[in-house]
Amino acid sequence: MGLFKTARRDATAFAAGGSGPHISACSMLAMAAVLIFGAAAIAPVLGPQPAFAKGPDSLADLAADVSDAVVNISATQTMDEKRPGGAPQLEPGTPFDDLFEEFFRRRQQGQGGPDQPAPRAPRERKSNSLGSGFVVDPSGIIITNNHVIADANDVTVIFTDGQKLKAEVLGKDSKVDVAVLKVKPDKPLKAVKFGDSDKMRVGDWVIAVGNPFGLGGTVTAGIISALKRNIDSGPYDNYFQTDAAINKGNSGGPLFNMAGEVVGINTAILSPSGGSIGIGFSTPAATVTPVIDQLQKFGETRRGWLGVRIQNVDDTIAETLNLGAVRGALVAGTDDKGPAKAAGIEAGDVILKFDGVPIKESHDLPKIVASAPVGKDVEVVLLRQGKEITKTIKLGRLEDNEKQKAALTVKPGDDDKPPAANASVERALGMAFSGLSESARRKYSIKQSVAAGVIVTDVEPESGAAEKHIQPGDVIMEINQEPVKEPADVAKKVAKLKDDGKKSALLLVANGQGEMRFVALPFP
Repeated sequence: MGLFKTARRDATAFAAGGSGPHISACSMLAMAAVLIFGAAAIAPVLGPQPAFAKGPDSLADLAADVSDAVVNISATQTMDEKRPGGAPQLEPGTPFDDLFEEFFRRRQQGQGGPDQPAPRAPRERKSNSLGSGFVVDPSGIIITNNHVIADANDVTVIFTDGQKLKAEVLGKDSKVDVAVLKVKPDKPLKAVKFGDSDKMRVGDWVIAVGNPFGLGGTVTAGIISALKRNIDSGPYDNYFQTDAAINKGNSGGPLFNMAGEVVGINTAILSPSGGSIGIGFSTPAATVTPVIDQLQKFGETRRGWLGVRIQNVDDTIAETLNLGAVRGALVAGTDDKGPAKAAGIEAGDVILKFDGVPIKESHDLPKIVASAPVGKDVEVVLLRQGKEITKTIKLGRLEDNEKQKAALTVKPGDDDKPPAANASVERALGMAFSGLSESARRKYSIKQSVAAGVIVTDVEPESGAAEKHIQPGDVIMEINQEPVKEPADVAKKVAKLKDDGKKSALLLVANGQGEMRFVALPFP
């Protein structure tokens, strides 16, 4: 269960004090009127109460109908201790490899001398985790969270009648935290169906069923407190927030609507202590069902891939790019082998629509792209230099290892002599800049993939650049989508922007590893 710390507020009881020993006759008559006619007097003030303001009369029938489909998951990970007797683990290739290997070999064989203890057999260390799950197919298909069974050697499913069955992991996905299990029952199992989570509204009643703290089947009730929560747990965060009590062990369990349909998978809580404080998070059914289908069919996910690095558009960036309002996803860079690069998408473009769907904020784009079929031709509407253009892109497939690139080594420079004349220092926007020389590359560990720009050598502590986390060693590559090659270029472009009446400058900044982002800096 994911835990996120927050401040804790303890409930405080308040008691009303008396007004004194003497009460007038008028006061006593007034009190009597309130006691006798209180309900009638107050009702007109409060007005009619909405239906179900205090919740449904009972959830017993719903709980009885779905509980047998909810299961407990016991996951065990077994690890061997390779060196008995507490032998140290050394990095391979050390000069003492042979010496230590011989010492511990003789010790295990009982040849270490008369005072040496008898050799011990290798021991196994086991770690257990308990979670929840639910049956979606009577033949034995069960859904749970990936983090419940991740790295487990043995997974056991425990049913409400006490039956225990070994489970096979058909597939799992860490990005939306879901796993698909398969058991082989003697008879068809009680199963539940997914509902339309897109129809859920804030205030709708829900119940959670699971295995909190290993206690077994437990039912809690509440409402949908918020939609589309981003808790920074992954690239596709889109959680329901609910006040239905969710605790450790509820992970992987279902969140039901009042029709007994699964509208979410209980995944995380916000808690200072590990117990429920009424803030739980469930992954909507609409997010997980496409992934579950792929895991059942292929044993793995097959997500669409655009090949762009994006960032949020804030007010300053929106003003600089003449967007009119904060919207879209700003492209900070493209993968050299990605579909976006081949289609002509460039750093500085703002993606406004993807396959006809408006992009309200950058976090929307990864979820929409990932759910699109691999190989599909999609239209992407973007803003470039103040004009909307449309590109057609054939989506690739997102692979987990595609971001792993060989580190580029810095080519040997001449020496560590001071920078030449083309690397003279200039100051602007609260920063100092120098040229991108080989000695500067070595000093700041800048890869050769950062081909051009000027290096930030100093940042004033109270400047806008410091507030936007620009630091020495970063490279300014563009200002307002125009390249800069020498330190003097920065001062010239800033001066021109001020003369043109601009209020800020949009910088394309790269770190030493080549990761780029846009930063909008207002003029002082």
